[in-house]
Amino acid sequence: MSPVPTATPAPAKDFRHVLGHVPTSVCVVTATGPQGPVGLTVGSFASVSLDPPLVVFYATRTSASAAAVLAAGRFCVNVLADDQEHVCASFARRGADRFAVGDWELTGRCAPRLAGAAAWIECELEEARPAGDHLAVLGRVRELAAAEGRRGPLVFHRGRLAGLATRGPGAARPAPVRCFDWWED
Repeated sequence: MSPVPTATPAPAKDFRHVLGHVPTSVCVVTATGPQGPVGLTVGSFASVSLDPPLVVFYATRTSASAAAVLAAGRFCVNVLADDQEHVCASFARRGADRFAVGDWELTGRCAPRLAGAAAWIECELEEARPAGDHLAVLGRVRELAAAEGRRGPLVFHRGRLAGLATRGPGAARPAPVRCFDWWED
């Protein structure tokens, strides 16, 4: 039996380039700390489990905003809509008054909910674990809602923010209703 070759890590620029071809959601995670509302833009957010209902986002380990979210123990994931690039930019800047860009309200769980978002997912902190130069933050979903009407998501793809096409020749097409039959338990 031949030895398994050891893999050499991909150079950071190649890693970023290739993984940039995977579209990701753009969300703003918010919480309320002792100093008031806090929030940060994240580009890595996903559902984890239906039972119990869990989600995960990833934040840079050195982020003061992420530390404040963790200290709060609860947070709201605001899934940005395709017309909220300015919100994404504001919450990604250091030192800016991030909550000055639009309307928001405190939820019953005291996490800011951003007006105009495509969806909101309110969570209690389940756990946070180191994941390389990031933290994987796991949240237990307590409440969630989607915006009325047809609000498309903001996505990050190949170094750019974009919306999903909903009309015209390149528009997203509806999938067959039972397309995931093979996936069901």
